[in-house]
Amino acid sequence: MKLAVLGSGSPEAYVRRASSGYLLEIGDDRILFDCGGGVFDNLLRSGRLPSEITHLFFTHLHSDHMMDYARLVHAAWDEGAPPLKVWGPKPIARQTELLFGPDGVLSPDLVARTELAPSQQVWVARGGTLPRQWPAPEVTEIRPGFSFGGDGWRLTSCEVPHAQPAFDCMAFRVEAGGKSFVYSGDAGLCDSLTALQKDADLLVHWCYRLSVDNIHPAIAAFSPTPADIARTAQYAGVKRLLLSHFRIHMDSAEGHASAAADLAEHFHGPAEIVEDLNSYEI
Repeated sequence: MKLAVLGSGSPEAYVRRASSGYLLEIGDDRILFDCGGGVFDNLLRSGRLPSEITHLFFTHLHSDHMMDYARLVHAAWDEGAPPLKVWGPKPIARQTELLFGPDGVLSPDLVARTELAPSQQVWVARGGTLPRQWPAPEVTEIRPGFSFGGDGWRLTSCEVPHAQPAFDCMAFRVEAGGKSFVYSGDAGLCDSLTALQKDADLLVHWCYRLSVDNIHPAIAAFSPTPADIARTAQYAGVKRLLLSHFRIHMDSAEGHASAAADLAEHFHGPAEIVEDLNSYEI
């Protein structure tokens, strides 16, 4: 397995970090976890094409985890890719219909691209055939506990506390070739996530605050510090720990030093703060 970080930030507009997006490559499969704002551009910067994505899994439907969804689907369609396979919690099917359906937000664009003669001829010149069908992602709505078997890999999930009851929120684990990768999504500490990350070879965990931050208790309850994350990962037997989802104020030299000190004190394996376009072998 190979992991590429396509977005390691938050909802904040920030040149250093796109919002959430993580690409896992296993054999011929390109599995994208979340698709927040800026992830599409980083996919291109990484040397990959939208049409190469074979699976897309959403942990939850906050905008910073799915803002580039429409762009990815549209661009892959324009490259002639087969319909993208998508899994996510409700209401991802309705959101997809509202984007790409007959009365969807993008319907005027799609009418123009598929029905106007100049656009049709551009499509044919690029190797396409007529009539040109609209984008039609193959969407499956899922709930925590969902599992999936891929070609030589298996995905499992659990519920994590974050934005309930607005929508379900999940973490994912992928196992392939005797190795395991866990992505927390946006998650407060909980027994189910601790169990999911047991003996993981690589854990990517969101980190929305530093130990030195003074924040409202309502945020603190669902936002573990680097020390909290490190202690839990150490207890679970995680082999390598990556912190992600950093906010702007956390990216100072002092913020990184604080997080690094917590990691060193409470986690005994390799650990670091990720950056966009980092890649890791698992």
